[in-house]
Amino acid sequence: MIVKNTYGTSVEFSTRMFGVVPDEEFTGSSLQRKKKKPEDEEEPKKEKSKPVKKKAGKPKLRHLSKRSKRKIRKKITCFSRCYKRFSFVTLTFMNKVEDEQAVDLLRKFLDNAKKRFDDFQYIWVAERQTKNDEFKGNVHFHIITNKYWKIEKWWKYWTDLQKKNGVHPRSKDFNPSSAFDVKQIHTKNIKATGSYVTKYITKNYGRFKCQPWNCSKRVSQLYTDFYTTPDYLRNFEKLNAVRGEFTVKDTLDRTFLRVKSIDLNRKTLPLYNRLDEKNRALMS
Repeated sequence: MIVKNTYGTSVEFSTRMFGVVPDEEFTGSSLQRKKKKPEDEEEPKKEKSKPVKKKAGKPKLRHLSKRSKRKIRKKITCFSRCYKRFSFVTLTFMNKVEDEQAVDLLRKFLDNAKKRFDDFQYIWVAERQTKNDEFKGNVHFHIITNKYWKIEKWWKYWTDLQKKNGVHPRSKDFNPSSAFDVKQIHTKNIKATGSYVTKYITKNYGRFKCQPWNCSKRVSQLYTDFYTTPDYLRNFEKLNAVRGEFTVKDTLDRTFLRVKSIDLNRKTLPLYNRLDEKNRALMS
């Protein structure tokens, strides 16, 4: 048996059922993606074929799958362990906007932020508006970043950027005061950070004609999991930090998967130091 650990969850599984022991202790980083082999790049280029015409009809809608939500939750938790505080930014639009135009404006906003800030790191997620009757269903964006924002300066830039790209206030009297909203998050409180993730990520069921989330390159490189032997779990058991567990058995009634839910607090967080140190080295 081997254990795959991330903040708050440990999965003990049988290598007999799921293959050999992993070669690397840490996993979940984009740095581990397989690169093209040199010989593949040396192959002669094939003649370009004529472009295939796309069938007419509605574009395929994209959404946050359960797998994507788990990945985002892990990335945000690991991201939060590298900085003392976060800013939780919400960008909304002054009028009805199509998804494709909205995400294009978001990219322009982020490109400008990259020029203004050193070490600008972020994760963004798209969400549908449900409470605004004027723009019901309009897309807006939540961004978790490691930077402090001067609200008046960035509110003006965001509203000016919209006007410049054809998104104007719905009326002359309309004041889009909430178009740029910022909340500070102290990352020491890992449960508070988790509550934001649950509220805006986990419960997000919207479907979009654009990419539903993305993150900066260095955030994508963060490791989210690490492997240990089952002995590691005894540390949590001694601290009475196992909140619950469930098992999966095979047809012969043999357990091959055991998932434990771990309480995150000042006593258990030091047990994740190896993951913290690995990721802080990446961010430094």
